[in-house]
Amino acid sequence: MVRPNASAGAPSQRMLRVGEQVRHALAEVLARGDIHDPELAGQIISVLEVRMSPDLRHGTVLIMPLGGVGEAEAVAALNRNAKALRHEVSRRLRELKFSPDLRFRVDDRYDEAERIERLFEEERVKRDLEDKKARAIIAAEQTEKADKE
Repeated sequence: MVRPNASAGAPSQRMLRVGEQVRHALAEVLARGDIHDPELAGQIISVLEVRMSPDLRHGTVLIMPLGGVGEAEAVAALNRNAKALRHEVSRRLRELKFSPDLRFRVDDRYDEAERIERLFEEERVKRDLEDKKARAIIAAEQTEKADKE
């Protein structure tokens, strides 16, 4: 059933809650070293977020290796071991009806934020923002003057 006030594409409370439970379970599995893969053994991997599908059968896991080094290798190793990780998560989360399929990818939100910050530092963008700000001030003054008349 779809809630009438739910915004399209926004995760439900249940999706967020299950995603957080899966995130904690995965973090525990990776910290304890329960998956025996030589590529994973030498890395410390942070599980930043798990985005669940609406039916809770699929989860996209956003990860970041410590220091941002070896991202592609970490994602490849985790995706290679996704079945074993799914099994370990299902052992820890018995209350789920289905054990979610897990897909791993690097969290690129920080890179995107850095790219946007660099854009704001460009001279042409600063100039455009100043022009827009000046136009907004003039428009506000004109509106205020019109209201007084």
